[in-house]
Amino acid sequence: MSDTQKVADRPSAAPPAVNGVDRFFKVSERGSTFGREIRGGFATFFTMAYILVLNPIILGSAKDKFGHQLDTGQLVTATALVACVMTVIMGVGGNLPLAIAAGLGLNAVVAFQLAPLMSWADAMGLVVIEGVLICVLVLTGLREAIMNAIPQQLKQAIGVGIGLFIAFIGFVDAGFVSRIPDAANTTVPVQLGAVGRLTGWPVLVFCLGVLLTIALLARKVKGAILISIVTMTVVAIVINAVADIKSWGLTTPKVPDKLVESPDFGLVGHFSLFGGFEKAGVLTAVLLVFTLILSDFFDAMGTIVGISAEAGLLDEKGKVPGIGRVLFIDGAAAVAGGVASGSSNTAYIESAAGVGEGARTGFANLVTGGLFGLALFLTPLLTIVPLQAAAPALIAVGFLMMTHVKHIDWDKYEIAIPAFLTIAAMPFTYSITDGIGAGFLSYVVIKAVLGKAKEVHWLLWGVSALFLVYFAIDPVEQILGVK
Repeated sequence: MSDTQKVADRPSAAPPAVNGVDRFFKVSERGSTFGREIRGGFATFFTMAYILVLNPIILGSAKDKFGHQLDTGQLVTATALVACVMTVIMGVGGNLPLAIAAGLGLNAVVAFQLAPLMSWADAMGLVVIEGVLICVLVLTGLREAIMNAIPQQLKQAIGVGIGLFIAFIGFVDAGFVSRIPDAANTTVPVQLGAVGRLTGWPVLVFCLGVLLTIALLARKVKGAILISIVTMTVVAIVINAVADIKSWGLTTPKVPDKLVESPDFGLVGHFSLFGGFEKAGVLTAVLLVFTLILSDFFDAMGTIVGISAEAGLLDEKGKVPGIGRVLFIDGAAAVAGGVASGSSNTAYIESAAGVGEGARTGFANLVTGGLFGLALFLTPLLTIVPLQAAAPALIAVGFLMMTHVKHIDWDKYEIAIPAFLTIAAMPFTYSITDGIGAGFLSYVVIKAVLGKAKEVHWLLWGVSALFLVYFAIDPVEQILGVK
């Protein structure tokens, strides 16, 4: 988003609050309106509603050590329940337009690393422990201190990297870009479309959606992102009804046979705190918890900084308002995800879609959380938006976040190289955490070789050491005899 736009969105003399809700959420104070917040809440929900389908697929497709699988219907309920409750809590307690749901990547760790070594209840118990430890780090001030120790330009690089990352997610989710199978015997990892060219109606919907979104943004149309999502969903429903389409991916855009389904809360509360230590061994369990903490810790940190920066909410020192509460709620979300057996929950980068629509406060979360609450009962209706209709929002927001690259001093290599590695590694590794780790490690190394080691905060040295272990986890496990 340009500086001109940000000034327009946040006038120097904010109008007086119109009511108590306005004062509580600081809607007028932050240069927003209830209309923007509502549109932003809808946009965020529609760009992340796929988690209602994807999380049950990932967790439901795996078996634990004893051959047990989780029920898909119960997983949908657990996913929607935690997303609803924690998104609302983040809105009220953190007052940021930052939605929460089951973390992608984290759920894969639970499904394919934890579960094969123990029961599902044991695995979810380790997720609860991870969340508790993150909350402890917040209460001790360590998590906030680490965020404050990051140089401002490296924070901006994190936001830019996230912009490229979510744009890449949008291209992949829509099928515009696809992975080339290993059987192709090529070093090129991705390609255009499924076969090296664009084929099929779903990708056409995505392409038209991108063109519509950028056209509306260029015209500065209010609600551009939400208008695009709704319009292309309607187009997709019509195309699906008249064309012969093999697959839209996770979500098929068609009018559902039924609108209401009763939620099944059977998985809530099924966790065992310390069973994983007994089943997998103490050392293995500790390393697994460490992996979860590191991924969750820095994924959330990058997301919170990136979203807050894009919303223009960072103060003059680059700090997030009310960061202590925000970080604690994010940690509590991991606990809630384990308790509900829905995997670790965390802040969602797709919240950028809501910010792009104008959301600046936690009021938008009431809308997003409310829609997840409705999804407990109206899942068939609320999951008709195909990824091809929602993904253009991620492309547009990726552009908006990319504009922050101008604030990085590219002539100063000691910050420019770490910034570049942060930005490049996120989309290329498909991980926010990996990008942050690459940036931190290169930053401390360059400072050291330039004789400026004392300029690096001691916390960054400690975190970089942890990242070194994180990147070298396989040989570390071999040395410790875990593998």
